[in-house]
Amino acid sequence: MSKVNDILENKVMPVAGKIAAQRHLQALRDGLILTMPLIIVGSLFLILGFLPIPGYTEFMASTFGDAWLTKLLYPVGATFDIMALIAAFGIAYRLAEKYDVDALSAGAISVAAFLLATPYEISFTPEGATEAMIVGGAIPSALMGSKGLFVAMLIAMLSTEIYRFIIQKKIVIKMPDGVPPAVSKSFVALIPGFFVIGIIWLLRLIVEQTDFASLHNIVGVILGKPLGVLGGSLIGSLLAVFLVQLLWSCGLHGASIVGGVMGPIWLASMDENRIAFQEGASDLPNIFTAQFFDIFIYIGGSGATLGLVIAMLFWARSQQMKQLGRLAIAPGLFNINEPITFGMPIVMNPLMIVPFVLAPLVTVIITYVAMSTGLVARPAGIAVPWTMPPIIGGYLAAGGKISGAVLQLVNFVVVFAIYYPFFKIWDRQKLAEEQGTISSSTSDNNLKA
Repeated sequence: MSKVNDILENKVMPVAGKIAAQRHLQALRDGLILTMPLIIVGSLFLILGFLPIPGYTEFMASTFGDAWLTKLLYPVGATFDIMALIAAFGIAYRLAEKYDVDALSAGAISVAAFLLATPYEISFTPEGATEAMIVGGAIPSALMGSKGLFVAMLIAMLSTEIYRFIIQKKIVIKMPDGVPPAVSKSFVALIPGFFVIGIIWLLRLIVEQTDFASLHNIVGVILGKPLGVLGGSLIGSLLAVFLVQLLWSCGLHGASIVGGVMGPIWLASMDENRIAFQEGASDLPNIFTAQFFDIFIYIGGSGATLGLVIAMLFWARSQQMKQLGRLAIAPGLFNINEPITFGMPIVMNPLMIVPFVLAPLVTVIITYVAMSTGLVARPAGIAVPWTMPPIIGGYLAAGGKISGAVLQLVNFVVVFAIYYPFFKIWDRQKLAEEQGTISSSTSDNNLKA
């Protein structure tokens, strides 16, 4: 046990701490979080459009007309289809904050640079025509959504690095002291903004002379496809979950650190499923999405600790574990498990680290097999909040299919079985400690008497 602690403290924790403090990963994580409220709101309308109630579609059509579904899904397009645009602003804003430069200007410049990197000309074939024609001046909504997410991330970081470099070199226009701060900041951003726009413009002109034609195509081929294969594979997902649990075992927020890299991949996969679900596809393209992990794997929080909380609540013998179970059950039902990870503790506890790492890995395999064989519906692209209680979360994430709720229940039972023997060992240790303290106190009192 002491050797495991030594490895965690001396080898894993220093490296993990440096990764957790890396400003670009933090900016990616925090910037993408900015998109989540919009996506969740859009998901609510998506749920309303496809409620699994017999006769619901006919009732809505007779009440609101045949175009009711198209109109109901307007907010879905207005939220999901600007995901990359919001991310371009949010990531640049958060990264500029890390450098202590004007974040608002950095975010605005990043959005302009992202739009500059996006081709406005689209090809389409008019009805009755035999050849496609090029239409200029139309912003392609697909590239403003999940398909443009990787470009938005890279442009946000590149533009902010250029922006802060020029600011820090003091190559700016300074206004007199009497000028209002808002006006002064806008003039300070002029020269950095010119350099950012100029560099992205030159990159676009260069790329247009190649077979790639646009920066989006380059990023999609060089970065998007390999990362998509990694994030969309069983091996890659098991590795990601293992890293999340290992980082949490050291007291670091593993989901935030790993999510900074893998989050955009799973977010894009979620949106692909959402589009297919809206179109009525029976077979959704992706298994591994954000909801795969948040809803079906991390039941009770990272480590899937709800099963452990239930064991504490009903089978604990030590007072410490009983009290901790009562304290942790309410947040655990909403997938918040800090009372367990730090209160039990699981962090730096070699005994409890074993099931803490093992349980999510086993449920990843179970969930993958269930979804890949068609026994359970795949995530429908509905952004169910990670705090959604079990059973309800599985039902909604699967697009209103009862199989999603059943799978959550199965995973919970499996996780409970994995945690239980380790919990009993820990509970016996705590009970022995409590009885030893009681016996020692009683003996001291007898001697005093």
